[in-house]
Amino acid sequence: MPIEINQTVKIMFEVRVDGVLVDGSRSNKPFEFQFGVGQVIAGLEKRIINMKAGEATQFIVPAAEAYGKYDPNAIQTLPIKQFEGIDDLKVGLQIQAQDENDQPIQFIVKEINETEVTVDFNHPLAGKDLEYKIKIDSLL
Repeated sequence: MPIEINQTVKIMFEVRVDGVLVDGSRSNKPFEFQFGVGQVIAGLEKRIINMKAGEATQFIVPAAEAYGKYDPNAIQTLPIKQFEGIDDLKVGLQIQAQDENDQPIQFIVKEINETEVTVDFNHPLAGKDLEYKIKIDSLL
């Protein structure tokens, strides 16, 4: 029987970008999610909707159906004093914070100088096509 909305789906998977593994099933244990409720990217759900338990496939999810296009306007330069209290501030650091509406946000430190920090609010996989290898472990 194919996957249905709100059904629990367990998958074994690998995600690659330009051939480099960036995500996958941890410790050989299936990843579990509720289908059709936004727990995974839309492009993944769109490509597995007609699959059944035990089936396997490979496909590419274009950036627009994954984490969106890379937005150069999402890069901002902020005063370094806004980062006081972060002892391990360095280029590449991913920081989780809250916006002015107390909503969670995540950004990556791109540059640091004596007075400013440049940060990138794009998702790390924004602008990237994702190469999936999937096997439907079970449908509950």
